[in-house]
Amino acid sequence: MERFRMVFQYFQSNTESVANGICALLTLASVKMYTIFDFNCPCLPKYNVLYGMGVMFIPPVVLFFVGIIVNKHSVMMLEEWTRPTGKRKKNPAIIKFMFTNLIQRAMIAPVVWILVTLLDGKCFICAFSVTVDPSRFNGLPNVPGLDITRVLAKVPCKEDIIFQNTTSRKAVSRYLRCWSQALGWSILLFLIMLAVVARCLKPCFNHAAFLQARYWSSYADLEQKLFDETCSTHAREFARKCVIQFFESMHEEMCQGMILPLDDEDDPLHGITSRKQVNELLKAWYRSKPDLDITKIAQRQYNRARVRVTWEGDQNESRQAFKQNGHSPHTDV
Repeated sequence: MERFRMVFQYFQSNTESVANGICALLTLASVKMYTIFDFNCPCLPKYNVLYGMGVMFIPPVVLFFVGIIVNKHSVMMLEEWTRPTGKRKKNPAIIKFMFTNLIQRAMIAPVVWILVTLLDGKCFICAFSVTVDPSRFNGLPNVPGLDITRVLAKVPCKEDIIFQNTTSRKAVSRYLRCWSQALGWSILLFLIMLAVVARCLKPCFNHAAFLQARYWSSYADLEQKLFDETCSTHAREFARKCVIQFFESMHEEMCQGMILPLDDEDDPLHGITSRKQVNELLKAWYRSKPDLDITKIAQRQYNRARVRVTWEGDQNESRQAFKQNGHSPHTDV
């Protein structure tokens, strides 16, 4: 149970891992959906192609858009694209990096669906049975009043009475299934070779620009997450003090000893104590993201450190002076 909690916390805190987990779940869901899908070819010349191609390509389109919707990078990319410029300029490299990751992850589940359908062959047989050259196969049924196109359209329906006493249906099915599987394995081999080439050529490109885009993409995600956490902390403290103030005005004796001092250095309100100030803060955050420069805070921390070192030095000098005079620094003279 403890290991499961640690894994869950890791996935919850890491956006990259969350995206990979969602991608894996969509891929497994696509395979599971196909295995439980009840495939019934209409066995009619005008509808076989529509049904077969529909089953092969419509679910991948749905999975593609679902992958885009559930991926957090899509929201981040749109926010980065549509936000006002303000003090922070927009970085096209970040948007490009997010868009590439978004498309790559969203395409995995649709590609897996198409590969599974091709390797299985049912959709391909249903869609292209009427396109087979009948002269290649001997023993096709010759039914009076029924043309050869209608006969070939019934190849996917093995229970049809036309093919009860003939083996031609199996021959046509094997022929089309071989073409389907060959196409599926060819697409898989092409994707693997494309991934290998991309991996090999990756060091040839500007790796520093890639690292920068990846860093600032992670920064944008963490910045929004920290801003939400800070807003939550501020809202909690603001609501707590509003509730305490309400009870204090109604029953002052119920709130004795519960109110924290307003001059606390670690006060989460940061001096923002009214609804108007909060609304102005949120508007300012949206209209003008802060500049990516924290030198002011670094300088303030440096000054505090210098003051602390100076104070500690003065204390040490005082102790040494007391010792040289033969007095203890903790005794009254």
